[in-house]
Amino acid sequence: MRRDHDSEHRRAERDARTREQLQALAWLLDSSIRLPGGFRIGVDALIGLVPFFGDAAGVLLSAWIVSQAAKLGVPRAVLMRMILNVAVEGLVGLVPLAGDVFDAAWKANQRNVRLLERHMGDPAETARSSRRFVLLVLALVVLLVVLMSMLSALFVGWIVSALAA
Repeated sequence: MRRDHDSEHRRAERDARTREQLQALAWLLDSSIRLPGGFRIGVDALIGLVPFFGDAAGVLLSAWIVSQAAKLGVPRAVLMRMILNVAVEGLVGLVPLAGDVFDAAWKANQRNVRLLERHMGDPAETARSSRRFVLLVLALVVLLVVLMSMLSALFVGWIVSALAA
């Protein structure tokens, strides 16, 4: 019994250290550099200025944070929300200059560490709200696909009628 308690205690200490390291990494990537006016950016925004490779490096570092959250036992719904945060930052970050500004403001890594901390404090509510969020995003994607399909069909119909005339 004592051995199980010691093992659980060591695991809890290791998990706490991992969370502290993730917080430090998220701060470094998203908020470690103070700009005039008090706005903060991180190293991620600077490396993102290097076309493609900088954005890819930022996404890889962000993915490492998500993978560590998975090792800490974060449920799938929360992990999906974290992945969506990284995907939004990565995709918008591909747009030259505007994407870099968005990246500096979005701060996906700090968002994800806050999600991790919320999960540790209230796992059931965080999982529930993350499931709702992921379902909403999926519904919006389906709606977008349907709308794009309808517009494409209308466009093809317009082209066919124009060619037949």
